[in-house]
Amino acid sequence: MAARMALLKYLRIEARPAQLRNPRLIGSSFNQLLTRQFSEEVRGSFLDKDEVRDRVINCVKNFQKVDPSKVVPNAHFQNDLGLDSLDTVEVVMALEEEFGFEIPDNEADKINSINLAVDFIASHPQAK
Repeated sequence: MAARMALLKYLRIEARPAQLRNPRLIGSSFNQLLTRQFSEEVRGSFLDKDEVRDRVINCVKNFQKVDPSKVVPNAHFQNDLGLDSLDTVEVVMALEEEFGFEIPDNEADKINSINLAVDFIASHPQAK
């Protein structure tokens, strides 16, 4: 135990505040050093919900097994459009391709209507 304490005491490094090399940085530039900056890609990169809704509806209408006249914003994939679970997976994959990002399996399982797809995609920062 004594050896451990001696080793820890030896390994400890004294922490001192960083010294600014240029004293002119004390003004607004210094504040910029202290604030966390986010890239433009992260800030405000969510898509408009109306645009997402239009693109999702278009994508679903272009799916082979769907009657385009039945595609409405509140349509359920299985109940209203007659798709089975495999078809739903294919629709979600088409949405991934359309919006340029991968939807995790646990989230993809929850997407069973156009509204749910729109809500998920519109709230995802990687959707393009």
